Amino acid sequence: MFTGIVQAVGLIEERMEHPCGDASLLVDTTTISPADIAVGDSICVSGACLTAVEVTPNGFRTDVSAESLARTTLGTLEPRSRVNLETALTPHTRLGGHLVSGHVDGVGQVNARWDDARSVRLEFAVPAALARYIAEKGSVCIDGTSLTVNGVDGAVFDVNIVPHTLQATTLGDLGPGSAVNIEVDQIARYVERLLAWRKT
Repeated sequence: MFTGIVQAVGLIEERMEHPCGDASLLVDTTTISPADIAVGDSICVSGACLTAVEVTPNGFRTDVSAESLARTTLGTLEPRSRVNLETALTPHTRLGGHLVSGHVDGVGQVNARWDDARSVRLEFAVPAALARYIAEKGSVCIDGTSLTVNGVDGAVFDVNIVPHTLQATTLGDLGPGSAVNIEVDQIARYVERLLAWRKT
């Protein structure tokens, strides 16, 4: 479990493709000390929960399943790609964002980007199946970053990115056409599931 508060922007040092169809990534954690990572730890990499299988002097190595490669943006990562990183939530962690599982629901795309005072507005299109879970002033996780939804119009929504978030995450790199990992608010999914059972 995570909070969506990005701790560091890491770099992909190496990507290794395996004949069976999955891959391994070597990640430089930059400002997260490898001493704070242990083999078996869950780490959120641009919104996807991955497991550290090796700790290195500069970060960690992780395996990425064929499922994750196909259903997230992890399949497009190359050496020198920048990724948002967050270590798992602990009982002593401040919950500054919202509860994030690291289970990516789908891939969205940036429709537009424009300046809004000192902030930046980003407009995203998401698959229709996810749109019903995104509500105005609700929470959404984009590439591992907890954000507040400004407005919604069908399968399109926009968010406001403040200067700190632009600097501390990879969201400042995004422009029209960029693909992002989307995780919708867990509460919305569970409410829908409970209501569906009440109807049966």
